[in-house]
Amino acid sequence: MVETNSLNKFTGASKYVLDEELAKIVNISMELEMPLLLKGEPGTGKTMLAHAIAEALNMRLIVLNVKSSMKLVDALYQYDTLTRLNDSRFGDSKRDVSNIEEYIRMGKIGQAFVSDEKVVLLIDEIDKADTDFQDDMLDVLDQMEFDIIEIDKTIKAKHRPVIIITSNAKKDLSDPFLGRCNFHHIAFPEPDMMRKIVSVHFPDISRELMESAIKTFYSLREVRGVEKKPATRELINWIRALRADPDFQVKDLVKGEVPYLGVLFKKSQDYAIARQAVSRYRI
Repeated sequence: MVETNSLNKFTGASKYVLDEELAKIVNISMELEMPLLLKGEPGTGKTMLAHAIAEALNMRLIVLNVKSSMKLVDALYQYDTLTRLNDSRFGDSKRDVSNIEEYIRMGKIGQAFVSDEKVVLLIDEIDKADTDFQDDMLDVLDQMEFDIIEIDKTIKAKHRPVIIITSNAKKDLSDPFLGRCNFHHIAFPEPDMMRKIVSVHFPDISRELMESAIKTFYSLREVRGVEKKPATRELINWIRALRADPDFQVKDLVKGEVPYLGVLFKKSQDYAIARQAVSRYRI
């Protein structure tokens, strides 16, 4: 039987700025013990939210990075047949080769189920998986148990995890899947929210640098033809690079110069397009 724990309210973490609407849906999802599905463009803080919840509530975080080729069983457990074969051939292991259970390794969902403490389970980029994986996974998460067929054993969760699921909306999720989750779309931060985020990461930043960097950043996000727009993570890393350069002066940004453009644009074609835009328009 799954044990339930009362949790403290989540109000944010040291490096995560939380708006009121997001805080409410996180807390009601924990109260109702429902998975929370987060959508939004890359870099809006979907993945970091799970890290922030784990930090704030002092819980272990387990991350399942979904791959397009992944089967549900991979997320539940793996039967290490290769190690068992080697043990049977060479006979130098302390494991009992006749006991298959010694060769069962828990996957990320399995680890969350057998944990002695309640954990945060992040299922990252669920949109990469096929529909069968998505729906079957939620069946397991609803029932809080799964079978290991090789040893005819049922694994039942000791505690129901706090479940955060992210999607970059690369493809639509099934209606049954959506119907079994709470949902929140994390919009890209407006400049006022971005100022708060920057201030959290750089408490001593000058107002002149913050305003100039944010203005330049949002202008660069409007450059046409770019495949991957710079996101919050890139802005933070860019400001960090500017502050680390002893020769950098804020007036360079005011004049339209953009040093360390490669920190903001990681793809070669995007970098070339952005460089051309900066040269042409002096963003």
